[in-house]
Amino acid sequence: MIGDRIRQARLAKALTLDSAAQALKNSGESISKQALSNYEKNKRTPRPATLMRLAGIFGVHPRYFLEESTLHLEWTAYRCQARLGARKKEEIESFAKSIAEKYLYLRETLFPSEKPNFPSRRKVTCFPDAEKSAQSLRNRWGLGDASIDSLTRAVENNGGIVVNCDFPNIRFDGLSGWANGNIPILVVNSLLPDDRRRFDLAHELGHLVMDCRGFTKKEEERMAHRFAGALLVPENQARRELGRRRRSVTFRELATLKRKYGLSMQGWLSRARDLEIITQSLYKNMFIEFSKRGWRKQEPEGFNGDEKPLRLLQMALRALAEDIITQEKAMDLCPEIAMKKEERVSRESPDIPSARELMRLPPKERKRILAKAAALVESDYLEDKELTAFEAFDSEDSQE
Repeated sequence: MIGDRIRQARLAKALTLDSAAQALKNSGESISKQALSNYEKNKRTPRPATLMRLAGIFGVHPRYFLEESTLHLEWTAYRCQARLGARKKEEIESFAKSIAEKYLYLRETLFPSEKPNFPSRRKVTCFPDAEKSAQSLRNRWGLGDASIDSLTRAVENNGGIVVNCDFPNIRFDGLSGWANGNIPILVVNSLLPDDRRRFDLAHELGHLVMDCRGFTKKEEERMAHRFAGALLVPENQARRELGRRRRSVTFRELATLKRKYGLSMQGWLSRARDLEIITQSLYKNMFIEFSKRGWRKQEPEGFNGDEKPLRLLQMALRALAEDIITQEKAMDLCPEIAMKKEERVSRESPDIPSARELMRLPPKERKRILAKAAALVESDYLEDKELTAFEAFDSEDSQE
């Protein structure tokens, strides 16, 4: 078990056996690549001191290696799979699993009866079915037909897990699957532009809600593309913005629509072609112009979205505020937490009896109540020097 956790933590940090062994050496413990491999294969058990160093290198608490995971992940789809080797896939999956474990720990602690608001997978046989699936999901989530402010927030609000993966050495778009059989998990590359990330997230949602059995891999990807476009820009909105038929479309118009809906200029062009608002010939000519201007990889107009997952942080902050978890556990679950002095909210005063009532209590009970009160304010005095930096009384003070 310990070996499995060591391997998961190493891969989640995108470290090779060589780089992990070198990091151990730099920390003061010389261990060979083979020795580390033996630990991961459970052929040998590392010393406690070694586990402590590994925890520091991998950014986990030492107890992580002793906790057996009850999480099972079933992955359904990769984007850009051909460019990913086996080790890169393992790194992405291990990182996603580490986030999902933290997420589910907090969710089951705070919301034990919560169930995801996702539909059963719907069989699709043609592109109109993909359009209907996208509209059905919008209806289920109460999104209407307007532009979606944050698709990440919509997924999180309906019980899905969104994981931002930021491995700079991996060319990766998206991954989706199920945690413990019924909780959707979607992984996207946070290093991509916001409009691209939104589309990838919508694409992965398509894989989760559509049943594309019988299609080739390429056909399934095209179906998920169609779903993504329809989710971000419903048909009636596309026709309202562009009209029923167009003989020409300007790049500036596409850029304006990109800012409004968070769908790329090229995505809008594809949407117009899919809905036969423009002809295939116009679509092709405009894409040729995109290539000539060098806009295929980086469009001239950007989009600043709000697609950063927040629910893990929010749950950790709530659990910490309600004393369900300790500060140490909160930092372990969500390192983003950093409680500054001005952000702290005073807890309610303990129910302490009066001095006369305290004296009437048995010594043991009196000691327990006073210790509890002291513990609540101890951190304030340790962290705030103003509370302990008293100046000596002068003569005027003593006269008063």
